[in-house]
Amino acid sequence: MLTVLQILGALGVFLFGMKVMSEGVQKFAGARMRAALASITGNRLKGVLTGLFTTGLVQSSSATTVLVVSFVNVGLLTLVESIGVIMGANLGTTLTAWIIASVGKFSIAKIAIYIIGVGFPLFFAGKGKWKSFGEFVLGFGLLFLGLDLLKGAVPDLKSGVKSDQDVIGVIQYWIALLSNKGYLTYVLFMMAGIVLTLVVQSSSAAMAITITCASAGWFGTDAFEVFKISAAVVLGENIGTTVTAWLASLGANTEAKRAARAHFLFNVIGTVWMLVVFLAFTKMVWFVAQHLPEGMKSAKKDFGTSEVAFATAIFHTSFNLINVLVLIWFVPQIASFVQKWVPEKVGTDRDQNRLRYISQNLVDLGELNIAEAEDAVRKMSHHTNDMFKGFKKVFDNPSADLSTEVTRLKNMEEEADLMMQDITEYLVKCVARDMNAENASNIAAMIRIVAELEESTDCIYRLVKLTEKKYNKSYKFTEHQVEQFGQITSVVGQALEAVDSYLLRRTPPEVISSVKSLEAQSSDMRKSFNKEAVKRMAEGDIRVEMLYTDINNQLMALANHSLGVMEASDLASGH
Repeated sequence: MLTVLQILGALGVFLFGMKVMSEGVQKFAGARMRAALASITGNRLKGVLTGLFTTGLVQSSSATTVLVVSFVNVGLLTLVESIGVIMGANLGTTLTAWIIASVGKFSIAKIAIYIIGVGFPLFFAGKGKWKSFGEFVLGFGLLFLGLDLLKGAVPDLKSGVKSDQDVIGVIQYWIALLSNKGYLTYVLFMMAGIVLTLVVQSSSAAMAITITCASAGWFGTDAFEVFKISAAVVLGENIGTTVTAWLASLGANTEAKRAARAHFLFNVIGTVWMLVVFLAFTKMVWFVAQHLPEGMKSAKKDFGTSEVAFATAIFHTSFNLINVLVLIWFVPQIASFVQKWVPEKVGTDRDQNRLRYISQNLVDLGELNIAEAEDAVRKMSHHTNDMFKGFKKVFDNPSADLSTEVTRLKNMEEEADLMMQDITEYLVKCVARDMNAENASNIAAMIRIVAELEESTDCIYRLVKLTEKKYNKSYKFTEHQVEQFGQITSVVGQALEAVDSYLLRRTPPEVISSVKSLEAQSSDMRKSFNKEAVKRMAEGDIRVEMLYTDINNQLMALANHSLGVMEASDLASGH
């Protein structure tokens, strides 16, 4: 039992190191990674390279694919673009096998301690980017330390270790049950790889277990046969790792579900063709591994430990590379197939388009989640502008039956309430993660923005109701009042459009000054127009003038909220 606890403890250090490293690199380079993913414009090769780069940094294809599903969910990536990134993520995760294969070459523990020694002071004493870089280095060191502990925890059956014979006996029984069945052996071990990845929820951890157990003699004594079994397990891990993205897509929209299915389909197609050529391909890889430079080989020539580890790494990389090179030409066909697999639901489902923290409890994407929130905030701004245009349409067409438009605007106001609720909850969950100060400040600014936008939609709907009251009561505005209304609505509309154009972007100082000026103009107009209305009350219809002042007050409040959005956006964009 102690051996099992040692293995679990070693895996814990390995996975924790990977988590710390991933979070550190997201804080250090998260903005550039988000920009790279968001800038993909249908170029398949660029998508593959972006997926490769992102996964190479965060060392988790699951994190990258869940991020891709999230981006597709909010419309930042199309289905075709997402498939390219997923292909690159599969290739990027092969770096882990090379790191693990290096265990047999030198003392990982010594290197790990030095790496941790470099990262520790940076993490605890550093600030800003240096602190994030220190977290990345510290996590990298813990990852190496976990690998070394795993290597020591897995009993070396070649040396005849007799500890925990009950546990070892059970494992050996199952390995023996799967072995010596000819070609079926490799299919069975492939299925075991799927199960292993589902259990540990990390293809990297599954890869570490596979190579470590193979090197320790768990799969037999013939080096070439051990390598083939390891390669079969790796094929299963490639399928098992797709489950994380699949689970992430359960609460997402149709396009996100399709992206997750495309990931699954891509890996299954690769596994199927590899099983067809498995014996010939593994023979070729083994030949290459045996002719590696002497510097890459350990002294354990009797079993070929180094050859097994590096051959597995070569197999993993070459398989995924060939799979990408072949299937990249069939991305449209893959997209077409998953569109039929996951058909669009009939009708519109408002709940389908709501923002959800879909990566929660699966993969901690930390900083990378912010892109989803930013996109949702921009959509809320577009939503507010559309509502304002709808109000002007209702006001400018007194003789037309616009009851349908009024109902639509009411639904839009309710939708804005849901948007604010979803985005605020999402941002609170984001900030609950360990984020750098800059992103925490951006999130605080976005929370203020969505609050201001929701107040804006309330103002617009109140304007719609006031307009509806005007027509229902047959109140008439004079030409002078209509002209004044046109002046103040023009000013407010300009402010809203300026905010929408520069939201969460680096805003030129002159644009900010312009919005401040427009807000001041609306305030001056409101005071002047309302003062005139009060004077007219002594002679005219008090109810009409009260309605007129209410409309002016709401328009001025709307301009004020626009300025609040611009000021918060300016903070979020880094000014």
